[in-house]
Amino acid sequence: MAQNPSSQGTILLVDDDKFLLDMYSVKFSNAGYQVKAADSTDLGLKILREGFDPDVILCDITMPGPDGLELVSIARAEHIANKAVVVMLTNQGSSDDIARARRLSVDGYIVKATTIPSEVLTEVEKIRASKKS
Repeated sequence: MAQNPSSQGTILLVDDDKFLLDMYSVKFSNAGYQVKAADSTDLGLKILREGFDPDVILCDITMPGPDGLELVSIARAEHIANKAVVVMLTNQGSSDDIARARRLSVDGYIVKATTIPSEVLTEVEKIRASKKS
């Protein structure tokens, strides 16, 4: 039986690493998500400002130009993607970065280097489920 492509919801992936962006796009698409991908904070914000209202924003921190935490901060200030579960997917595991993420009330923080793609999918789904309950 064919699965509805948006049955799991919608996700905005933001990462400047095109290989990872493609890999996670495929992983989440295959799991039934409708995926939009952006290779910069500016493009991610453009997609949100054009009306894409994702269920999940999965975002790297370190990118050229504004970083991923700035994307979250700007989206919150502009009241866009208010319903989105926000998960940082990054190699930045410093206490400063985690503290910045907490101040922005992100819903999850996953360190790429210690997590394989299937675990990222599972963790995002766990975070979403905990937000719904």
